[in-house]
Amino acid sequence: MSRSWSQGPRQRYAAPRPRSPWRKLLDYGLTVIVLGLLIVLAARLDRVETRKTQGVAIINDGDSITLGAERIRMRGIDAPEYTQICRKKGADYSCGTLARQSLVRLIAGRPVICSGWQRDRYGRLLGDCKAGDTDLNRAQVEAGWAVAFGDYESEEAIARAAKAGIWAGTFDQPQDWRDSHHGESVERKHGTLASIGDAVREIFRFW
Repeated sequence: MSRSWSQGPRQRYAAPRPRSPWRKLLDYGLTVIVLGLLIVLAARLDRVETRKTQGVAIINDGDSITLGAERIRMRGIDAPEYTQICRKKGADYSCGTLARQSLVRLIAGRPVICSGWQRDRYGRLLGDCKAGDTDLNRAQVEAGWAVAFGDYESEEAIARAAKAGIWAGTFDQPQDWRDSHHGESVERKHGTLASIGDAVREIFRFW
């Protein structure tokens, strides 16, 4: 028994159309733009290069130190100002002085190394600092003598629950205290996400 196979219509393939001169011009233009961006990116990478400094630390307050000629503001945290007063059990106490003493204990006379690439409005390097194996930024928040300021939120939550340091009483946020006592403008938080955003803006900022 024979079968008859029906053949469907044959598909016709048209030859590809040549690209128009305008399409070629557009492709060339996009290539030039991409190459230009790569050149700008390469030229700006030096602006986000990490700076590292180390030495014997002079402790200024609970979140800032000096290493040689370099002033460091510890990134992602905010400690009470040196003259700031907090309150505990109905009495005032010098929480700013105790925050500085906490940092002194954490450093314990050891050499400190800080790294960072951003600077604050006072020209201080925003640094991640260590003394030996101690992460000083993190340890100050864990000890309750600094609040999270863009990073270390989980460490702050633990210190708050344990009523460590300033969390044992009441206090003004350091930023609010600075504003009310010195009339300083609000300082922008400088945690990891803010640093990434700053790096992208710095790379692609026009000359």
